[in-house]
Amino acid sequence: MAKLSLKQREDKREKLVAKYAKKYAELKAIIDNANKSDEERYLARLELQKLPRNANPTRLRNRCGLTGRPRGTFRTFGLARNKIRELAFKGDIPGVIKASW
Repeated sequence: MAKLSLKQREDKREKLVAKYAKKYAELKAIIDNANKSDEERYLARLELQKLPRNANPTRLRNRCGLTGRPRGTFRTFGLARNKIRELAFKGDIPGVIKASW
């Protein structure tokens, strides 16, 4: 079980990413556009650096929805591997069964 502070920190990052997503996308589009002048692209880079560090989407971490575990998380379920195993054996995840061959 992850500490509550780590879960809250991740929630805070998600809110910041959502808040600055539009501005971040606009600045990245200017920076990546080769038709813009070098000065415009440079100014866009400076503006991008002024955004909060946690507004960058690459700082987000996938965590288990139940335990908050940061590693071994499956995107399709939003759960860590060990929780998927437990819930699948109980039959709580529809369509997932124990493999046998």
